[in-house]
Amino acid sequence: MKKVVVIGGGITGLSTMYYLQQLKRSLQLDMKLTLIEANSTLGGKIRSIKNGEFIMETGADSIVARKEGAAALLDELDLHDEIVHNSTGKSYIYHHNELKPIPDDTVFGIPMSKEALFSSELISEDGKNEALKDFTTENTTFTKDSSIGLFLESFLGKEMVENQIAPVLSGVYSGKLNELTIATTLPYLLDYKNQYGSIIRGLSENKARFQSSDNKKFVSFKNGLSTLIDKMESELKDVEILKGVPTTAVVRDQEQYFIQFSNHEQIEADYVVLSTPHLVAQSLLKNEELNSIFDELISSSLISVYLGFDIPDEKLPADGTGFIVPENSDLTCNACTWTSRKWEHTSKNHNLLLRLFYKNTNPEVFEHISTLSEEDLVQVALKDVEKSLGITGKPISVEVTKWLDKMPKYHLNHRKTIEALNGKLAAEYPNIILAGCSYYGVGIADCIMNGKNTARKIAEAE
Repeated sequence: MKKVVVIGGGITGLSTMYYLQQLKRSLQLDMKLTLIEANSTLGGKIRSIKNGEFIMETGADSIVARKEGAAALLDELDLHDEIVHNSTGKSYIYHHNELKPIPDDTVFGIPMSKEALFSSELISEDGKNEALKDFTTENTTFTKDSSIGLFLESFLGKEMVENQIAPVLSGVYSGKLNELTIATTLPYLLDYKNQYGSIIRGLSENKARFQSSDNKKFVSFKNGLSTLIDKMESELKDVEILKGVPTTAVVRDQEQYFIQFSNHEQIEADYVVLSTPHLVAQSLLKNEELNSIFDELISSSLISVYLGFDIPDEKLPADGTGFIVPENSDLTCNACTWTSRKWEHTSKNHNLLLRLFYKNTNPEVFEHISTLSEEDLVQVALKDVEKSLGITGKPISVEVTKWLDKMPKYHLNHRKTIEALNGKLAAEYPNIILAGCSYYGVGIADCIMNGKNTARKIAEAE
């Protein structure tokens, strides 16, 4: 019997077990499946909270609808009656103390046409004309291991990147663009540049890939994203699930592994999936040779502040769903989602629900706010709301979540680091597999596909 243990019950760990169970049944494999989670509930960073009349998410608020892995799983789980789509509207950038719309027909702020380029209120005429060099300048030096920031600046110009693209992309990938690779962000842009001679032209030729027919690109559920977690857990009939069981070590004994816990007897395994943040995986293996490679991986931090008001949602600017804040702004937050506008199911009475994000992209500022009490953090958020939206008042519902050193940050050498780590791991710990957003993609759909691929790898192993 093949004994498989997955440590970490977030979306990647759950997906790994879900697909392992499928393969066990369809291929009639002799496998014992065990899922271990330190917390009392599964889901990791995905957790939906009902706070008064509001639904709030502690982590991601949605799934990208067009991603193949996510769409297939939702079909299999028969969750379509529970699905809700985002309300569409403009996203803004807080530019020179005003909210300026990100032009329509863009991807992460990158224009998909000359019309989108010249419609921007964020770029000067000189900046727009500079971006036209994308149509005439060839790529002769950039590879997928190059900086995404330098790549975009070379062809679209510095002003376009700084004012319109960087605020969006840096927010998604939690890092400065010059420190992120093309491979770990938007690898298809290099393909488009090489194939079509232009990033803008390439996006235009592939527009259908980025726009759903009704422009509703994201999905959630009537009772929040935890619906997905609860459904997956209920499907794991062939899996032993241990919750509230912190793992303390994974020890190799010849071809076997013994997994040790603080409050449970040790478990023997043939295959171990470490579906945890990389710092946790590193602490469980306690291997000096691996530590030097693990230390090359970088974590970032995020604080999320929800504010629910007894104020009608219509007080927000018309046709908007939120804004992003560039560097050197007078606001402390990095972004603000108008949650009640973007997701109508989150506000039962259509009252105003805002979510503000604070990231450690400015270490000095973040070091200060990360030490603040919940009450003081709420005051910081209220000042940001007053400056940006002109809205004052005392919130009736508040939810503060701190993810300190638990968010992955992909740097220029991330891919090479993962290759080195997997190579060393295969030699030192055969049949231990690293999985999750620390390594292979931060989105929910990416994690689902990572879990599916991990399950297939284990099922096919001799």
